[in-house]
Amino acid sequence: MTQIKISEWDTAEVLTTPERIAAYLEAVLEENDPALIADALGVIARAKGMTKLSRETGLTREGLYQALSKDGNPEFATVLKVVNAFGLRLHATPG
Repeated sequence: MTQIKISEWDTAEVLTTPERIAAYLEAVLEENDPALIADALGVIARAKGMTKLSRETGLTREGLYQALSKDGNPEFATVLKVVNAFGLRLHATPG
């Protein structure tokens, strides 16, 4: 019997360009799920480097890990700081 080795998928590994990051976040925002959005911000943060993000936002690494998780509930000010540090902008379009 042949064994197939399966590795766990880590989305952070493919978020290597600003375009990919923006497309990923845009897709997640369309789901309108706050927990999923917080988790996606955490995935992007890991892709960009949590220590670097901590320095750029003035927030602790521990606080970022906690806020940007599926169970996190980041304040809107935190979301804005993080999105800014990613070099992204939030915008609204008619639905």
